[in-house]
Amino acid sequence: MTCRYATRMGKTPRSFIREILKVTESPEIISFAGGLPNPALISVKDIAEAARSVFESGGVAALQYATTEGYLPLREFIADRYRQRLGLDVGPDEVLITSGSQQALDLIGKVFLDAGDVVAIERPGYLGAIQAFSLYEPCFCPVPLEEDGPALSALERTLEERDVRLFYGVPNSQNPSGITWSREKRECVASLLDGTDTVFVEDDAYGELRFSGRSLSPVKKYLPDSTVLTGSFSKIVAPGLRMGWICAKPETLDRLVVAKQASDLHSSTFAQRVLARYLQDTDIDAHVREICRVYDRHCTLMASLIDDLFPDGVTRTEPDGGMFLWVTLPPGLSSMALFERALAERVAVLPGLPFYVDGGGENTVRLNFSNADEDGITEGMHRLARALRA
Repeated sequence: MTCRYATRMGKTPRSFIREILKVTESPEIISFAGGLPNPALISVKDIAEAARSVFESGGVAALQYATTEGYLPLREFIADRYRQRLGLDVGPDEVLITSGSQQALDLIGKVFLDAGDVVAIERPGYLGAIQAFSLYEPCFCPVPLEEDGPALSALERTLEERDVRLFYGVPNSQNPSGITWSREKRECVASLLDGTDTVFVEDDAYGELRFSGRSLSPVKKYLPDSTVLTGSFSKIVAPGLRMGWICAKPETLDRLVVAKQASDLHSSTFAQRVLARYLQDTDIDAHVREICRVYDRHCTLMASLIDDLFPDGVTRTEPDGGMFLWVTLPPGLSSMALFERALAERVAVLPGLPFYVDGGGENTVRLNFSNADEDGITEGMHRLARALRA
C-alpha cells in the first residue's frame, strides 16, 4: 500500500535544530547548536516539592480533564506579572495556556492563515515559527533586521504592496540574532500597523532574560488590539513542563480556544498545577535575576573568545539578553562546511541557512551561550576556532 499524504507536508521543512540535536547527543561533543537553558539553573528540588504538594492537596483534580483556557491561578499569575513588569492592563480572560510557545504559534497559524496568505517575518527569522506557519501554506515576506530592529522602510513597502495577514517578530533578544528592538522601532512598527488589517504576532519567549534587568515595553502596549503576544516558562522554569501561553483580546482568544479544543482539549492539568504551585512558593524574580547573571557572564565570555580567537573578518552581534550570539563569517566561508569541520573537532554549531525563508545566510552561524558551563564554552570556542582556521 502507498500512503497519500497532504501536499502541505511537502512544503513544511523539518526542524533543523531537532535533526542536529540527534547528532550532538554524544557526551564528547560540546554543543552550541540548540537553545537549551542551563541545566544547573533548573530548580529540580523545588519543582519536585511543588509536585508533591499538588498530589497531597488535590491529586485527583491534577490528574483529571480540565478547561481549555487553562488553570485559573496560573492565568492570573501571568496577567498579574504583565501588569507589574510591563504595565499591561491584562486580565486572566485574555490568557490561554498552551503546550509550550510552539503550540501557541501553531494555533495562531490555524486561526489566522489560509493557503497563500502573506506572513511578514524578520530576516533572519525564528525557524520554529517558519516551520509552524509553513503547515498553513503561506507566502513569507522577509523584512531585514537592522541593529535595533526591523528595517522600517522595508516593512512599510511590504505593507503597501502586499495584503499582509501576520507580521511575526521577536522584539526581545531575537532568535537567532540576539538583537533587541529599540523603543523607537517598537513605536514605529506599531504606528505602521495601526489602522491596517495586519496582526502583529509578538513572540516574547526571552523578554525576562534582560541582562540589565530593565524591561522594554512590548509592542502590544502601543498596539493593544492588533497584537497577539506569546510567552513561555521554558526559559525561566523548565522546558520539559511544556508550558506557554497566548495573550490576546477576548474575541481572538475565543477562536484560539476552539482551535486548541480541536488540537489537544487542554494542556497538561498536572504540569499547570505543579507550575502554579512552584511559582506560588518560589521567589521567581530572584531566580530570574540569577539566570540573567549567569547568562550575562556566559555571553561576555563567548563574545570575548570570538574576538580573541576567530580570524579577521568574523563579526558578531552584541546581545543584551537572551541565549544566542549571531556570527557572520567572511565572504566565501560556508557555515555548512564549518558545521562539518566543527563536528570533527567535537563541537556543534547551528548554520544560519534555515533562518532565511528566501535563501541566503550561507555564511552565518547561531551560537547558544546558555547551555554549556564556562569551562565548556572556553574549550568549545577553542575547538571552533581550530575548525575555522582549517
